[in-house]
Amino acid sequence: MDQDEGMSAVDNIVTQFNTYEDFLDSQITTVDLYYLEDESLARQLVELGYRGTVEIVKREDFEARKAAIDIARQAERTQKKTLTSAGKELHDNFLKALAIREEDNRNGKVSTVIFIRDKNSHGQEVSGYIDYAHRLKTEDFEVYFAGKRRLLPRPTDMSFYNWDSHIALCNSSPNYQVIADHPEGLLFKYKRDRKILNVDPKANPGDNSTRIPIQTELYTHAVLYDHVSRRKT
Repeated sequence: MDQDEGMSAVDNIVTQFNTYEDFLDSQITTVDLYYLEDESLARQLVELGYRGTVEIVKREDFEARKAAIDIARQAERTQKKTLTSAGKELHDNFLKALAIREEDNRNGKVSTVIFIRDKNSHGQEVSGYIDYAHRLKTEDFEVYFAGKRRLLPRPTDMSFYNWDSHIALCNSSPNYQVIADHPEGLLFKYKRDRKILNVDPKANPGDNSTRIPIQTELYTHAVLYDHVSRRKT
């Protein structure tokens, strides 16, 4: 039996029985109990491989796989609960686009960079590039998907520019390194696979990256850059 088949067999047993003792008991017959007259001894013989009709699974393998499956299920339930866009009635294309990408950005399948240009609450025109996955981890997007607040660039985002005060700021994020002084202009290096994202609308965005302009009524200008990492984990 190869490793994959062995793991599959363990998974089948783990999902079928709640405890290792339940699995052992399933291999004990009434004849075994009749002759042994001791349930604990019967279990020990099954665990040692002297009784039972299936290939024995070690206790540590059973418990380790059981714990791993429980953790995976809990993570899946938590992931579903944290989708703040779920159940929201979204009318604008921008919010719909973010909702489509929320789960993949949370689990790392896709990394989206958001470009927004619009006026802030003071009437000043601002623009910038936002690491969507990072923002999802550091704030509650409920207010954005519910329409209570508009998502706008901040001085702490990867790039921020105030067109009135001419304040320009750049900050690397947990996912991207900012390259601000490159001859080709502003670039972002995705830290996971070290691929370059070029946000120049006239240039190719880079390997495994896609530029998606969004027609929206919420902002003067909005663009999404989706990057899919090819690095194996």
